[in-house]
Amino acid sequence: MGIFKLLLLLFAFGIGSAMARPISYPGGGTLMYKHNAASETLFYHYSPSFKYSLGIEGVQDKRREKNYCYLRGTYLVDRKNTVSSQRNLYTQVGLSSNGAEEYFYGAHGDWETRKYFMGFALKKTQTNDQINDFYRAITLGVAPYLGDYGDIHTWLMVKHMRDSYGSEWETFPVIRLFKGNFFFEAGYSDYTRLDLHVMYRF
Repeated sequence: MGIFKLLLLLFAFGIGSAMARPISYPGGGTLMYKHNAASETLFYHYSPSFKYSLGIEGVQDKRREKNYCYLRGTYLVDRKNTVSSQRNLYTQVGLSSNGAEEYFYGAHGDWETRKYFMGFALKKTQTNDQINDFYRAITLGVAPYLGDYGDIHTWLMVKHMRDSYGSEWETFPVIRLFKGNFFFEAGYSDYTRLDLHVMYRF
C-alpha cells in the first residue's frame, strides 16, 4: 500500500453515518479507493441530484497490465424507505479512455435494517482485446450491536462472488465499518487476496 493510500486511510479515520451509497446528496462528492487481486482504482464522483452521479475512475488493471480511466455514471432506479428498512437499486455504466470498444455496465442493490444487510452486484466489462469479465456477488451481513448517531458502526459480512477469471465461486468474510462521512470495508480470500474498499464523502 502506497503512502498516498495510507494517508487517505489515516485522514479518514480522523473524521468523526456513511453508507456505501454510489450516489451522494445533491451537490455532494465522494472519493473511493478499491483494491483487490484484479485491479486498483481511485474514483471521484459528483452528484447533481440524489438520483444520479457522474465521475472519473483511474484504473490499474493488474490482469491486463494496463492503466486507463473510466468516465462513469450511476443512476438510482428505485429506493424504498420504511420505518425499519431501506432498499436501493442502481444501474451503472462506464466508458474507457482506451476507446469506445471498452466499457462496462451493471446493476447493484441492497436491502437493510439497522441489524441485517443483503446486497448483490452484477458487472459486465468489455475490452478490445477479448479479455472480458462478468462479475457477480452476493453479500449478507449482520450488525453485532446497534450504535447511536456518531458512533462507529460495524457490520460482519460474508461475500459470495465469482468473476470470469475464477474457476468457481469464492466465499469469504468481510468487515465493514462506517462513521460520519467515512466508510471502510475489507475482506480476504486466496483468490481475491485483500479485497479493500475505502470511501469518504465531501
